[in-house]
Amino acid sequence: MSDFIVIGAGIIGLSTALRLLEEGASVTLIERHKVGCEASWAGGGILSPLCPWNYPDTVNRLVTFSISLYPEWTAALGTATGINPEYHVCGLLVLPPYDLDEAVSWCAAHATPLTYQIFPPSTHTWTSRIQICTQQQTDQALLLPDVAQVRNPRLSQALCKRVKQLGGNIIEHCEVQKLNVTRQEVRSIRIPHKNLSADRYILSAGAWSRQILGEYALNIEIKPIQGQMLLYKFSEKPLHSVVLQEDLYLIPRRDGHLLVGSTIEDVGFDKCITLEAKDKLSKWARKILPKLSSMLPLRHWSGLRPATPGNIPVIGAHPFLKNLYVNSGHFRYGVTMAPGSAEILTNEIMQRAQPFDTTPYQQGWNLSG
Repeated sequence: MSDFIVIGAGIIGLSTALRLLEEGASVTLIERHKVGCEASWAGGGILSPLCPWNYPDTVNRLVTFSISLYPEWTAALGTATGINPEYHVCGLLVLPPYDLDEAVSWCAAHATPLTYQIFPPSTHTWTSRIQICTQQQTDQALLLPDVAQVRNPRLSQALCKRVKQLGGNIIEHCEVQKLNVTRQEVRSIRIPHKNLSADRYILSAGAWSRQILGEYALNIEIKPIQGQMLLYKFSEKPLHSVVLQEDLYLIPRRDGHLLVGSTIEDVGFDKCITLEAKDKLSKWARKILPKLSSMLPLRHWSGLRPATPGNIPVIGAHPFLKNLYVNSGHFRYGVTMAPGSAEILTNEIMQRAQPFDTTPYQQGWNLSG
């Protein structure tokens, strides 16, 4: 019997399992499909809220802590596994419309570098036409030069390999059907044809977390939100920075791949891709990067992100079930928040001091609601 069963082997579950293994615990992960192939694979890997000034301090505090861990974390994973997660600082270029006063104020208050750039005219040579300027222009973009990205499918692969290297047990294609609870304690979990037991349990099942909790979800609000994305391939990297306009973005990979995302659709657990979404994403992308007008996307996919009110995840002990913990509800920022979330949950389990006040991440139970 393992010390811990982690339900869900996306990047959040894998990161949590890795930290516990590093502490000397024995860990079994249960994954309903394949490791890292739900929201962890479907997202883009931008290591920042899309516009941080639009998010509450609770979100930005966890993001800031988490991204501070990323350089050393990904370097160690790459060294141990031979899989490069491709963490690198690339910058985030924010195109109009946006609230300039809010952006400038937030960046000044948080010592975040910000520069203005002239929004380029319609051109097939985007990267060569961007000009830096020092004051506000009518049609300008904002550059956050310190924003990084990571290639999330490779991060999942590296985490999976490292978990196995440290003795973690991963069971794929295994759906958790029920928590078996006696006297306010999880005694086992029900999977097809049998029960599995551990001393303690961690729920990191993303959009499926509330379903698994069942009656023990209380008033927690985690629901699936679909995001559709497109993938293109250039012979060389088409952009230097991630480009963002409102909720849509272009993410350039080092090998010339370009991700275009993402829709935000409240359609339950429906993962079907649509022509409407494809047209919306491709039309916007061609407007921003005209080279795409002569290209067709290589792939079109969707993923289900675990949405919560205010984008604030639920991290910590269940208020009633004494051996159950939750690390879920990170919405669009599971990859961004992964190492930080794993760290603060491990601190709670090990009864260690936290780097900051983590009680806001335990308010999702909304017991008074």
